[in-house]
Amino acid sequence: MTLQEPKWRRLPEERPHQIIDAAIEVFGERGLSGARLEDIAKRAGVSKGTIYLYFPNKEALFKEMVRLTLIARIEHEERTLEQHTGSATEQLELYMAEHWEFVRQPVVRTIARLVIGELHRFPELAQFYMDEVVRRKYGLVTRLIARCVEVGEFRQTDPAVAARLLFALFHAHGVWCGMRDYVPEIAKYSDERVTAEIRDFFFHALRPCND
Repeated sequence: MTLQEPKWRRLPEERPHQIIDAAIEVFGERGLSGARLEDIAKRAGVSKGTIYLYFPNKEALFKEMVRLTLIARIEHEERTLEQHTGSATEQLELYMAEHWEFVRQPVVRTIARLVIGELHRFPELAQFYMDEVVRRKYGLVTRLIARCVEVGEFRQTDPAVAARLLFALFHAHGVWCGMRDYVPEIAKYSDERVTAEIRDFFFHALRPCND
């Protein structure tokens, strides 16, 4: 069996990620308001002073956590879709499948809880999240849907409205699937079944009227 290297012996360049990993855990347990840098330092196995070498406060930690997860994912999605050679509908289907898999990850669910429950108390973070995550993701999906409309694969519709409704479907079902023990209506369905239902509903709703 390979023993994990003690946290305090890791290379200095690994420490920001080490601190971010600890912050994700502490934020998930105590929220943004309840988390303290002392708690994050203890979880990371570093001194509080070490955290200040990389992050001036927990708000900066939150921003970096979002950059390393959500924003990095958006950049990956943008590159993937630029390289995809399929139809407009196939591009959107690819995005939907990968997006669902991503939002079901624990770190993303943790960030979602923080955004919904606490970000209104942190106006600067709320603006950061809106500008760097929400608008960018909406822009990407709006462009995908607009392309589907332009080539006749979708009926005429407002792509921005359709993108907002698609995110609402994903968000609600993501929350429900994360609480299956309390949502018996969805408990019997696998993630694959849920995504298939979202996809079928959405594409049926936007099917060209002459189909």
